[in-house]
Amino acid sequence: MNETIENKNYFMNIAINEAKKAAKKGDVPVGACVVCNNKIIAKAHNKKELKKNAILHAEIIAISHASKKLKSYRLNNCDLYVTFEPCLMCVGAILSARINNVYFGAFDTRFGASEQLVNNKFNHTSNFEGGILENECSTLISNFFKNIRESKKDKNKN
Repeated sequence: MNETIENKNYFMNIAINEAKKAAKKGDVPVGACVVCNNKIIAKAHNKKELKKNAILHAEIIAISHASKKLKSYRLNNCDLYVTFEPCLMCVGAILSARINNVYFGAFDTRFGASEQLVNNKFNHTSNFEGGILENECSTLISNFFKNIRESKKDKNKN
């Protein structure tokens, strides 16, 4: 395995650990980390349900923390690793932050926006690559929603 793949897997595993934190708190298991010069400068997980706030996606929180750390909204020397394909809101934040590369795990066939925006003409473009540790990331999401459905079935039986 070459160093680039090992690095991508390493950083995606950090994001996966963040996603697991979200799941433990009852939130959709999405985790993210921002990497600059091969060092993690920020990491986060979804807090949308926990804080009852629609914009608290892992990507938004991680970008906010990274911007604070670097004292700049421009993260053009940074990469973002996220377990689930970013939505339209998050892609907007990614482009605004000028993140260089976005690596995501599972594809979001309903709300994923990376492919829709990549070919548009913006003042900045980010490179998107999906499928990094895809099985692990997909399993986190599918198990989370499976457990919710089973829990609802159990409540309806009683």
